[in-house]
Amino acid sequence: MSNQIDLQDRMAVITGGAQGIGRAIAERFVASGASVALWDRDDEHARATARELGRSAHAFGVDVADPASVDAAARATQDALGRVDILVNNAGIAGPTAKGWEYSIDELRETMRVNLEGPFNCCHALIPGMIARNYGRIVNIASIAGKEGNPNASAYSASKAALIALTKSLGKELALYDIAVNAIAPAVARTAILGQVTQEHIDYMVAKIPRGRMVDVEEIAALVAWAASQDCSFTTGFVLDISGGRATY
Repeated sequence: MSNQIDLQDRMAVITGGAQGIGRAIAERFVASGASVALWDRDDEHARATARELGRSAHAFGVDVADPASVDAAARATQDALGRVDILVNNAGIAGPTAKGWEYSIDELRETMRVNLEGPFNCCHALIPGMIARNYGRIVNIASIAGKEGNPNASAYSASKAALIALTKSLGKELALYDIAVNAIAPAVARTAILGQVTQEHIDYMVAKIPRGRMVDVEEIAALVAWAASQDCSFTTGFVLDISGGRATY
């Protein structure tokens, strides 16, 4: 039985919510009393997930890297839910598994476009409403790679490091409101994104974890649920570690 986190009557947007970490977060939020809007580029998959989660879930086809798509989704979500109290920036891509000097500039730009510009676009669209209500919780799904830098993943590592810096900046900018902005830095989890990287790279990441295993998506969702709750009332601009002992700072 999971510990109970009170998200009763909260309205949440979860990007990349159709599967993997995003779906686990959505499940935990709904179980905690929240209504969720699943923003996902795979509209059909998002709608199927929303149907499985029940009446508290809504699906929207969104390309987070496209500001116009995000703005349209923000308006539609406002119409459906009435407001947005919580934003979880989870959507992301792995980028190439290669040496940095072997990347094309287009591959680097695409990784940054999704992993950094995507969260920026979502924050840009939803923060003004949080400020107007003097309440909000923003949780950015970063990575241990953003803290340490993984070899053969410099674009991904750089994008997550940039997301961590964005978290710190927004946390300071919003500190005088009841709006907490924090990041989660997981170790590798078994999700569909692993299909974008080599088995050698997966083995390297697991070997670095003192716990000796991947993190479960449900474990990530539990930490996100606390960071998205009213109980997270003083912690802001911080990176919450869930790397199985890999990072101790």
